[in-house]
Amino acid sequence: MAANQALRQLVPPSLSAKVEGSFAYLTVRDRLPTILTRVIDTIHRNKNKFFEEFGEEGVQAEKRTIGFLSKLRNELLTDKPVLVLCDGLEDTDSWNQYLQRQQRLLGERDPVSWFKSPWLYIECYMYRRIQEAIWLNPPISDFDVFNESKTQSFFESQQAVISLCTYLQGFNRNMDDLSETQLMEQFHKLLQVSLWGNRCDLSISAGMENSQKASPIDSLSDLKSFILVDDSNMVWSALTSAQRPGEDGKTTPGRVDIVLDNAGFELVTDLVLANFLVSAGLAREVRFHGKSIPWFVSDVTAHDFQWTIRQTLAANHKWMSKSGVQWQSYVRDGVWSYHDHPFWTMPHEYCDMAGDAPDLYATLQGADLILFKGDLNYRKLTGDREWDHMVPFDRALRGFGPAPLCSLRTLKANIQVGLQPGQGENLNTQEPSWMTSGKYAVVQFSSPHREQ
Repeated sequence: MAANQALRQLVPPSLSAKVEGSFAYLTVRDRLPTILTRVIDTIHRNKNKFFEEFGEEGVQAEKRTIGFLSKLRNELLTDKPVLVLCDGLEDTDSWNQYLQRQQRLLGERDPVSWFKSPWLYIECYMYRRIQEAIWLNPPISDFDVFNESKTQSFFESQQAVISLCTYLQGFNRNMDDLSETQLMEQFHKLLQVSLWGNRCDLSISAGMENSQKASPIDSLSDLKSFILVDDSNMVWSALTSAQRPGEDGKTTPGRVDIVLDNAGFELVTDLVLANFLVSAGLAREVRFHGKSIPWFVSDVTAHDFQWTIRQTLAANHKWMSKSGVQWQSYVRDGVWSYHDHPFWTMPHEYCDMAGDAPDLYATLQGADLILFKGDLNYRKLTGDREWDHMVPFDRALRGFGPAPLCSLRTLKANIQVGLQPGQGENLNTQEPSWMTSGKYAVVQFSSPHREQ
């Protein structure tokens, strides 16, 4: 414990919009206001829908919500102090305590504000304030301002979804004939499909169209050279070593938890991977962790999870529909389950989870492998700090290790650890935007049993 505390003292500063010209600065200055403008436009476009559902009360709620959000946009653009939340939701007190924590770190010199505070905190705070604006204005309180763009992204990726489901069903038919080596090859393929599915991120494109058109399987060999760290073999070892002998002499596979990122095509890649893990006997159970409120434009909520399975089931394509039938039966039988927790939509680094959300940490300790999808999870795993590229992934986790874990992430923020000597410098020279373009990716593994 003392070693962990010492480690916490030696951490670099948080990424922040304080640094003019940095990716964090450009995000807060340009991308976040753009997202807010799109949210305001979405609410305004749904004015007639609100009137049809709720009458004049719905129209008044639309006007008030737009007023709230316009004020929020102005606060952001003019670097006003961050305000306490006042919506009385289950996480409100935690958010306000976190604001006090940030103020203590700053001292009395300056108030916590949009450009002076940690980027991770500010970006999360904006999405939580959007939720507050909606929640405080019934009867439109349960409106998902990002639902239209998530739905559009799913339908625009139909060809890729069909090709992936077709591949999966073909693979399932031949499952019994595969050797362990062939099974491992399939695992590597579908892990990479899930990895590259992470490129379809609507918060990065500020809500603009960002879907998958090409067959993901066909692209894998071309993309392999862009994986900067590939610990896939360690992930495979964690899966196979989690298998335990049962009373009947057969082995029982372990539990895999997937901490989800984006809805749309990426969620389909995660469901396909989870299907493979169960049908190949590599997992007895898969728990999916998503967001309890609309988040970062395209993040998965319980509604998105259920809707995606229903859409796949109802598709007018044999193999896509068959995949949906299988997924629905997994959910019905408890082989798959969806879980959310307020901590996933808090701004905390994950090294704080054991202290700030001990129930969630204990839940994750029951997994034999945790897959963390995407960029926001990576930022929270590593604390969104100015780490040197060669700092080991284990060290950047700062003691976080409820179970063996793997980050599947395409790079869309200027933080990356665990690289080889010279690797980051070479990329900086060749492609200055390598950390934010989504072109590169990592599969990074850590086990709590390894040296922290």
